[in-house]
Amino acid sequence: MSKLFFLIVFLTSQLFAVDIALNGMPDDEVNTTIHHSATTKVFGENLFNGSFSNIRQYKYNPTYRINIGDVISIKFWGAYEADIKVTVDTQGNIFIPKVGTIHLLGAKNEEISQLIKKAVENVYKQNVFVYANLDNYQPVSVFVTGSVNKPGLYEGLSSDLIIQFLDKAKGIHLKDGSFRSITILRDNQRLKTIDLYDFLLNGSLEFFQFKNGDVIFVDSIQYYVSVQGDVKRPYRFELTTPTITLETLSKLAIPNETATNVIVSRWQKNHKKMVQKLSLYKHKNFIIQSGDEVEFIPDHHAYMIEINIEGEHLSAHKMVIPKGTTLQEALEKISFSPLSNKDAVQLFRKSVAKLQKQLIDSQLRDLEAMVLTTGSATPQEALIRKQEAQLVLNFIERAKKVEPKGRVYLNDKSDLNRIVLEDQDTIYIPKKSDIVTIQGEVKLPGAQTYVEGLDLNDYLESVGGYNFRADKENILVIRQNGKVINYDATTFGTEAPKILPGDSILVLGKPDTKDLQITKDITQIIYQIAVGAAVVLRAF
Repeated sequence: MSKLFFLIVFLTSQLFAVDIALNGMPDDEVNTTIHHSATTKVFGENLFNGSFSNIRQYKYNPTYRINIGDVISIKFWGAYEADIKVTVDTQGNIFIPKVGTIHLLGAKNEEISQLIKKAVENVYKQNVFVYANLDNYQPVSVFVTGSVNKPGLYEGLSSDLIIQFLDKAKGIHLKDGSFRSITILRDNQRLKTIDLYDFLLNGSLEFFQFKNGDVIFVDSIQYYVSVQGDVKRPYRFELTTPTITLETLSKLAIPNETATNVIVSRWQKNHKKMVQKLSLYKHKNFIIQSGDEVEFIPDHHAYMIEINIEGEHLSAHKMVIPKGTTLQEALEKISFSPLSNKDAVQLFRKSVAKLQKQLIDSQLRDLEAMVLTTGSATPQEALIRKQEAQLVLNFIERAKKVEPKGRVYLNDKSDLNRIVLEDQDTIYIPKKSDIVTIQGEVKLPGAQTYVEGLDLNDYLESVGGYNFRADKENILVIRQNGKVINYDATTFGTEAPKILPGDSILVLGKPDTKDLQITKDITQIIYQIAVGAAVVLRAF
């Protein structure tokens, strides 16, 4: 069990490793087979993250009405001089020595200087000047309830904004809470309804003066539409009515310039799903219903595509070519430099990267399920497994962040005339190199100049040989064109791979564990990351 624990520590550390680059339907068509699988985020979900809850505003508001508990700073000069702070008492009055009481409850903030001056002039007929300022707003306690994450009674100032109180309640519940139907009640009477979309879309938020015992009630969401695809705002949008036009929805979602069509998915009363494809521009008045899923898509008939040219060459870094152009035809248009390694050309493709990412994520899910469902016989074993599981879960979270490059592997037998390029493909041309890098579990990792005739064992000996953690059964030789060769140094009679200029040699670590399944799964994932993401993660 302890060995398994150290295995997890070792494999987790690999994600903090040094990266070694290895680059060297016509309109209105109905189709009931289309499904939306992506999880749509909620518009406004990042609003409440604690940024509002601990901030107090003392902004001047001329229409604010003086309340019990407010603190007023007053300065007198002339025939009567004083600098005092007074609190509005429970009867709505303040008391000024030598002047008496002044009733300010309900008066507007902009009126208090004149009201105080008028009272002072009843005592001092002339040559008295007054300046009054609201020094501190009344502290209040407000109930926040309904579809919020943490209903309760929260303290603040009467001048605080509604989003500050909602933030104290940890925000609106994203699954069923409404951003557009938030009611403020006082003495069980509805005073005001707030629509936070005014703030989210326009930055507009109306001031409201809270009192002790006020209630903020967040209603449940009633109407909504989910949007995804080629838009700047791929969210679930809340509606104030059961329907909305496609044009109005577009103003919320903001389609990208490339979007031309929408796919509307709708569940009908007969439990069948209707999917309809519409032109974004011809069907602006199409009625979207609550619960619909709307996907904005580009549906262009491209005759030209754009590819990227990177690495060592003399051509432009972008090339626009006819759709259907092959890799061989594109290479013939590139001007190579004397340092270009034309024999190690690499091709990267976004669709391949997406597939690689899906494969890695699938392996990570299987690993997570295995770790979380492993039982324990004793409390002591359960504690160790809990620690191990946390390390594995941390490894999984970091591995999920890796983005594969989408390399299409080419070898000497590949027919480049049959490889048709796709839009946004990247052709990478390595630079000729006489350097061989040796990394991983060796005593002195580094780079060596290429010497013709030396084999893998010679290069390993030149860096001091293996260290104590080396897995001699898993040695990788990575060619400049991205080809990966596995070598098992423990198998008798196996000839070591020939080393070529620009190669990278990686000696993987040997896990010390009896749990073969976990060892196999994590090692496979690390290998997939190394090959698919074009980087090698090495333990310290």
